[in-house]
Amino acid sequence: MGAVVTVTAADGHEFSAYRAGRPDAARAVVVVQEIFGITPYIRAVCDAFAAQGYQAIAPALFDRARRDAILPYDSAGLQEGLKLRAEVGQEHALRDLVAAADMLTTEKKGIVGFCWGGKLAWEAACHTKAFAAAVAWYGGGIAETRSQVPNCPVQLHFGGEDAHIPAEDVDAIRAAHEEIEIFTYEGADHGFGCTDRPSYNEPAATLAMQRTLSFFEHWL
Repeated sequence: MGAVVTVTAADGHEFSAYRAGRPDAARAVVVVQEIFGITPYIRAVCDAFAAQGYQAIAPALFDRARRDAILPYDSAGLQEGLKLRAEVGQEHALRDLVAAADMLTTEKKGIVGFCWGGKLAWEAACHTKAFAAAVAWYGGGIAETRSQVPNCPVQLHFGGEDAHIPAEDVDAIRAAHEEIEIFTYEGADHGFGCTDRPSYNEPAATLAMQRTLSFFEHWL
């Protein structure tokens, strides 16, 4: 089990983060939240990485708008999350991700994000040099910024039945970045990795995590 720590961003903003794993672990990863906050699921992801020998930290990105915001996995939670996301803004979110990475003690650091966090993992790969590898699970909106060039290797995971991210978007990303590993999971919907969502798909989630760990093992 991990613990809640306080992180200070470059602009002086203090925010909380869930940290797990030994501080001297050989690999390290920033885990980026969904649109619902630092939920028990996101903490469990950190714990799972810790069990694999990682330092893991999940910054509470909503703290800039509302501290300790944990939202339900329903339409009301989604709408509230979208509102908070807009209040935080991408620039501030990226600043907090870099600050979280600075808490990790390894030379090379990875980043993995889910949903909104998947988009942010992509943006962090493109707009910062804090990470040696980036993985995004069902990151919506990546297609719209596919002309960007990442500063590190990237791996992307999408659900084949994800109405929020149509196949045309995935194809567009693939066409723009032949160097990026992109996996699509047949029968999987948006949020297929989250054990607390109705869309959880155990086979797809298990395979995607295996691929994520192999990717980080290679680059970190």
